Amino acid sequence: MVSMRRLLYVAEKNDVAKGVANILSKGAMQRREGRSKFNKIYQLQGQFQGQPALISVTSVSGHLMGNDFAADMKRWESNPIESCFDAPVYTTVPENMEPIARTLREESNKVDTLVIWTDCDREGENIGAEIVKVCREGNRHLDVYRAKFSEVTSAAINRAIQNLGRLDQRIVDAVDCRSELDLRIGAAFTRLQTLHLQRRSRLFASGDKQVVSYGSCQFPTLGFVVERYKEIESFIPEPYWRLIVEVTREGMKVEFAWDRVRLFNHEAVDVLYDECRDEGRGIVEEVTKKPKSRWRPTALDTVELEKLGVRKLKMSAKEVMSIAEKLYSNGWISYPRTETNKFPKDFNLNNLVALHNGDQQWGAFAAEIGQRGANPRNGNKSDEAHPPIHPLKHATQANLQPREWQVYELVVRHFLACCSWDAKGQETKVTLMVGEEKFVATGLQIEDKGYMEVYPYDKWSDKQLPRFTRGEEITDFMLRIADGETTAPLLLNEADLISLMDKYGIGTDATHAEHIEKIKERKYVGVQPDGRFLPGFLGLALVDAYDEMGYAMSKPQLRADLEKQLEAICKGERTKQEVLEEQLGKYRAIFVQSEANQHLISATLNRYMDSNASLAATAPAVAGGAPRGRGRGRGRGASVVAQIPTNAVPPVAASTRGRGRGRGRGANAAAGGGGATRGRGGAGGGGAFPRAPPVTNDQKPCMCGIGSTLRTVQKEGPNKGRQFWTCNKPMGAPDKCNYFEWAA
Repeated sequence: MVSMRRLLYVAEKNDVAKGVANILSKGAMQRREGRSKFNKIYQLQGQFQGQPALISVTSVSGHLMGNDFAADMKRWESNPIESCFDAPVYTTVPENMEPIARTLREESNKVDTLVIWTDCDREGENIGAEIVKVCREGNRHLDVYRAKFSEVTSAAINRAIQNLGRLDQRIVDAVDCRSELDLRIGAAFTRLQTLHLQRRSRLFASGDKQVVSYGSCQFPTLGFVVERYKEIESFIPEPYWRLIVEVTREGMKVEFAWDRVRLFNHEAVDVLYDECRDEGRGIVEEVTKKPKSRWRPTALDTVELEKLGVRKLKMSAKEVMSIAEKLYSNGWISYPRTETNKFPKDFNLNNLVALHNGDQQWGAFAAEIGQRGANPRNGNKSDEAHPPIHPLKHATQANLQPREWQVYELVVRHFLACCSWDAKGQETKVTLMVGEEKFVATGLQIEDKGYMEVYPYDKWSDKQLPRFTRGEEITDFMLRIADGETTAPLLLNEADLISLMDKYGIGTDATHAEHIEKIKERKYVGVQPDGRFLPGFLGLALVDAYDEMGYAMSKPQLRADLEKQLEAICKGERTKQEVLEEQLGKYRAIFVQSEANQHLISATLNRYMDSNASLAATAPAVAGGAPRGRGRGRGRGASVVAQIPTNAVPPVAASTRGRGRGRGRGANAAAGGGGATRGRGGAGGGGAFPRAPPVTNDQKPCMCGIGSTLRTVQKEGPNKGRQFWTCNKPMGAPDKCNYFEWAA
């Protein structure tokens, strides 16, 4: 008689454990309670390595164990801060995870084999090792296997069972190394900053216990925000001028752009303008038509999913990934944490596409892909562990919550777009010579929308041109000079920040959102209603202070170097101990000097606060921190078109500067456009964010006594395009006055 083997399967989340058990039992599993009410135990009978088996499937809830110092080290002021670099570190099960640990110990005592079903990435491998440690407290004779899978589907789970391996200790060591470094370095610098500022900065009220944390990923993330803010603050706009030719034909106004684009020498543009005007005619030098393609997106990886979620769905990266993980756990999509953006050659894409043939929204497009054959546009990255993110089952809006549906729909549409074909069109290019100056107009006729039929996140519009003939002479054109100013870049949004973190190796696709949330939670940065990040005084002061000490703590190089060393551990090129000693030595040397110069932290913070207080005392009050704007227009022989929005910066910022200028010149010159705007991030509420001096037009004060702003009539009618001066306070502000004056 063959004895029945007894096994324990442990997944990273309850939903995955339930999915694995349901697949292996073909729905015949039985559920019972564990010590944790959130982590059930699923019982089933099956096969293991050709033998009958009684299998229990349960789960943890992420990391089961954590690193910490001994109890005496938790009294910050009782120990030298530098001792954080060499005090003993203990790995234990925290109290909130103890019920799960008890379940694992008890269940392990009943079995002979343990199979780890955690996510197949670095963190999952490390969590698997934690599970083994706890389970062997219940049964030290356990035989341990590792299941590798990327989706909770019958094919993937059964394939994992047939190809069991072992835990990779090198990956476990890499995560352990990073965890210990994060604890030691974070504790040392966090204690240094917090204790000093609590004693020396006015930002902290008496008895305020706010933690001023440091993290080797957190700080570079903050550094990107601060660097962009300072780039904007130091930006000096430079005026430029350009020539524009306009031709009206067949009822269409065509604008020919200058081949030189723009020049920064006003007199030079005036000379060229005069030469073109004196020429009095233009010759169509060339009319060309050529095929134009708009490429379909590459296969979807985690970073791209996060960025698309931020830009297209208006969600935070954290929310996008939380929803994606839930969709994965419930079997709707593949594993959402992957660095891979190319499908393996043997991947059965046609079957996955066919799942959507009957969908009301994209079924016809999926069927057409099936007829042509799935042809994915692949990228060049692979983590050798997981395929790109793709749908596993067809869902309707009735199957999912609204936010879940948005993420699922994005994944499906991106997958179908990737597997389809590029958009095709014909581009027409007309080259016009006026004297020695070249001007170009382009048009586009879309012939096949391709992937864009199913992918509304991209736009590509027809742009018609009337007929032009090579060699024809044009005399009825309008020539004008447009002027403008170079513009500063925008503040970073979350998608921008994730791109920079990915580029410089700050964190992983699994932790980007976590680091961003941390700098928001610590109030190192604020988020404006448009989703852009504004550094707070505390964030600015920390970055500046370490820069002044000579340590670029906010730059990505330190953390990027650590990530390279962790990768070397995973490959077996370095040991955990070698990397630990090297990195701790480097950070300890920086800490010693930082401790000697910690007064720079409070001095820098106080300097920002003093500057803000001075501006607040002298600047007119702005309701709700609303921005101020200014517009100017100048014309020679024509009116000016310039409109500056006064609500471009939300209440977290105290001011924005914007200027647009347009100028027309000559008997046949049209109205000037070409204005540009520029914005500066300003202040946040509660004195925590920087405040810049408001920009007003003091020559045109409104009834409130503040500088007015120039606006342009947009409503259809006889006054459309006409400019007027009005109160600078935001539209809808209760104290906005009724000042109005037509501009000259």
